[in-house]
Amino acid sequence: MKLELSDLTKSFGDFTAVDHMNLTMTNGVYGLLGVNGAGKTTLMRMLCTLLRPTSGHITCNGKDIFKMDGEYRNLLGYLPQEFGFYPDFTVQDYLLYIATIKGIRPAVAKKRVKELISQVGLTKSSNKKMRKLSGGMKRRAGIAQAMLNNPHILILDEPTAGLDPNERIRFRNLISELSEERLVLLSTHIVSDIEYIANEIWLMSDGKIVRKGTSDEIINSMPEKVWKCFVEHSLVSAIMKRYKVSNMKSEPQGVALRIISSEKPFPEAVWVEPSLEDVFLYYFGEKVGE
Repeated sequence: MKLELSDLTKSFGDFTAVDHMNLTMTNGVYGLLGVNGAGKTTLMRMLCTLLRPTSGHITCNGKDIFKMDGEYRNLLGYLPQEFGFYPDFTVQDYLLYIATIKGIRPAVAKKRVKELISQVGLTKSSNKKMRKLSGGMKRRAGIAQAMLNNPHILILDEPTAGLDPNERIRFRNLISELSEERLVLLSTHIVSDIEYIANEIWLMSDGKIVRKGTSDEIINSMPEKVWKCFVEHSLVSAIMKRYKVSNMKSEPQGVALRIISSEKPFPEAVWVEPSLEDVFLYYFGEKVGE
């Protein structure tokens, strides 16, 4: 499976949400990382044929996805940020209903729904009404509906929104399992969602990919260094106006800071290994004074 984006652009009036993007994807997990408003959802909606580009092309194995029409959508599974459901449907009834919409034969649908309910860990809740599910359970039901047609391309837009840490871990494990022999594109603004499961990470800002590569490659691409130091409480406000601070821990004796800077910010500061969260702040964060 191969998806190619060629000079892809989407504008809304004077605002350009996706700006002349060129990318190639094959099987594996791709993590799209950026702040809200970076253009991630617009890009994903074009990949799902819900929006037409202003210019440029998206091809699947060399064919234009908009000309492929139903042939392409049969390859596709999509979980939007917010997905609709009838609140009084049980999980099982909801999935069977979506299977009908997708044109899956009843006998096949019943077997597939049972398999997916087990795979996403909703067996005990299969007869529970959708409105009574927790946020994490609803997201799992959403992933199950995206997988009903056993897609070759799985697109997930902010799939962990509102999930607690345990649900996030379960989700990451599930995506790793589902990614075998599939192309998975996952958008998020939460670094930990993709740090360990993405084969390639894309940093997106203002409609453009500003950096791409493996987690290690992106970490090593940051030109500035990361420093750890301990300062008095009274100095924190001034420091945050001058430097990008990726982490801060307040203690009775003072504040432990993690500072991104090309030069040593204080004589007592100690250089530490950067993390993907540091890189995220470097590319997308701002000093308080800016």
